[in-house]
Amino acid sequence: MHNDSIRYPLASTTWDQEEYLALNRVIDSGRFTMGQEVIEFENQFANYIGAKHAVMFNSGSSANLGLIAAARYMKGSVLQPGDEVIVPAVSWSTTYYPIHQHELVLSFVDIDIETLNIDLNKIEEALTSRTKAIFAVNLLGNPCDLTALRDFAKDKGLILLEDNCESLGAKTDGQFAGTFGLGGTFSTFFSHHISTMEGGLVATNDTTLDETMRSIRAHGWTRDLPISNSVHNKSGDEWDDLFRFVLPGFNLRPLEMEGALGKTQLDKLDAFVMHRRQNAEYLMQFKDKFPNIQLQREIGESSWFGFSLILKNSLSGKRKELITLLDQYGIQSRPIVTGNFARNPVLKHLRHTELPSLTNADKAHFDGLFVGNHHYPMQNEINLLVDALSEFEEKHA
Repeated sequence: MHNDSIRYPLASTTWDQEEYLALNRVIDSGRFTMGQEVIEFENQFANYIGAKHAVMFNSGSSANLGLIAAARYMKGSVLQPGDEVIVPAVSWSTTYYPIHQHELVLSFVDIDIETLNIDLNKIEEALTSRTKAIFAVNLLGNPCDLTALRDFAKDKGLILLEDNCESLGAKTDGQFAGTFGLGGTFSTFFSHHISTMEGGLVATNDTTLDETMRSIRAHGWTRDLPISNSVHNKSGDEWDDLFRFVLPGFNLRPLEMEGALGKTQLDKLDAFVMHRRQNAEYLMQFKDKFPNIQLQREIGESSWFGFSLILKNSLSGKRKELITLLDQYGIQSRPIVTGNFARNPVLKHLRHTELPSLTNADKAHFDGLFVGNHHYPMQNEINLLVDALSEFEEKHA
């Protein structure tokens, strides 16, 4: 039986009464701009993730912007205009924009079609004398082989950065994704693992990066820094130090409400990730029923942002028909992030090296989609998906 109502949504709220109480606490305080709630959430997040520092931003996209800007301007940085940064060809747009915006050059590398993450075997082919960094992306909850990537970056003298916005709570070799490089970004947008409405963070063990991000986050001033710091020492005159601008910064500050929500949501994250992983385990029981549909291969412990589907063999080229069928079943779906980002018209405005063959990114672009995963048991929804995919396989066998 088919109907047009949504029976398997892409995302759902993770809030209960506690989050509304947190919002009311901030309202009652009368303090709405970044303050103590944000500071407490940053400290709690850093402790949870196993990092020395965490800096909150007003979105995960802003976290990427703040990280790239700080990596460019931090004391002792090797990143200079014209240097190349290796990126996977499949990610969200704001993985790429900050690189261009800071006069760096995008160097696209193809993905592994099974994991959907950057193909480690292709990275070395992309290296040039101008390559200075890798901005790895852990896609749809699935961490890259981060231990191997960290070792490679160290061996080649490259900065490793992580866009972990879709993969909060994922681990590899017992370590949280987002903590393997100089800095890692996280998103707390509505559809992600925890939600602070809008919001994002950067985790780092590097105090210089941390201090540089705190300046860049708020206008490039020194107000939020200690008197002695790695960016620009204060004069010690409190009034004189209010408006001292030292870096080309932004206003990327979060709100107190977002900090308060983060504290509440973080307490629930372990349970959220547990259910997401259990849902994935349940779905994977059925994968042999679909020989022409490839599910994402897990590395380490994925936090399973969603469930990707790549059509292959007899189903190749039939994504539109599958989307129509899923709609009839009431199952929402989306492209795999941006697909092959290099196919977007905006590329003409971005600095990038000559594009290599991006065969797997193209496969995800034309034959890929994903459906949602949630923070609660969803066997009924997965059974519905299995019914739809079974019908599709049978029809096109």
